[in-house]
Amino acid sequence: MSILIDKNTRVITQGITGKTGQFHTKMCREYANGRNCFVAGVNPKRAGESFEGIPIFATVKEAKEKTGATASVIYVPPAGAAEAIWEAVEADLDLVICITEGIPVRDMIVVRDRMRKQNRRTVLVGPNCPGVITPDELKIGIMPGHIHKKGPVGVVSRSGTLTYEAVAQLMELGLGQSTCVGIGGDPVNGLKHVDVLKMFNDDPATEAVIMVGEIGGSDEETAALWVKDNMRKPVVGFIAGVTAPPGKRMGHAGAIISGGKGTAAEKIAVMEECGIRVTRNPAEMGKLLKSVLR
Repeated sequence: MSILIDKNTRVITQGITGKTGQFHTKMCREYANGRNCFVAGVNPKRAGESFEGIPIFATVKEAKEKTGATASVIYVPPAGAAEAIWEAVEADLDLVICITEGIPVRDMIVVRDRMRKQNRRTVLVGPNCPGVITPDELKIGIMPGHIHKKGPVGVVSRSGTLTYEAVAQLMELGLGQSTCVGIGGDPVNGLKHVDVLKMFNDDPATEAVIMVGEIGGSDEETAALWVKDNMRKPVVGFIAGVTAPPGKRMGHAGAIISGGKGTAAEKIAVMEECGIRVTRNPAEMGKLLKSVLR
């Protein structure tokens, strides 16, 4: 099994006619079952056309009705990306993965507020994320598929680069992954660490989890407290943080320390108190995971 996506997922690309959308749709189609899974594109100005055999529709709703799509991936430029997310949510898709970086925070606040007030069931991953991959089945996003292999380790990360680093280390140790989820580093986003950990906890194919966080916010602390009382599988962690000008810490747009909260030290302390093994060295993520794997 896996979480979020598998070989039965059917995907729409919003922004399929742009350079980025075309490139990554092509790469995703060439990975595992991608040719069967990517079934539609959306661009209201190019409806009726196609990209490498993939039909293009005017709206997400129409694409879903005509193809049976269950998920969408968004490469729409920042100014229109939040509205693209909402269009996918209104179409009642199961999953929306937004890769776009640089969406105005105000736009995302509006979308998240609408989703909550209307109690929408659509799961949002991102924005500003590398996507999701279930190795040897399907990838939706920009991660390099060749570094992944199916196995027992779940990965959830705010950092795209560190997702790839964690996977590379696991592969060197002969450990594949059940699913890897890049949740993105923006301050207003969809799935949080705790949401993905709950899915991994219920997934029979996942035996242990690597959780990569960043400075800023309190999502990692929230996840750690949930792990302490509920997680049945070992979790190891790493917190990324980059020293910037004196007195400040910088990272993703979401990695902003406020009022002394959200520091790496604070997050690590809470995680360790909750039973999560944490490494201070990003080069040791794989080895630490292997040491706790049954």
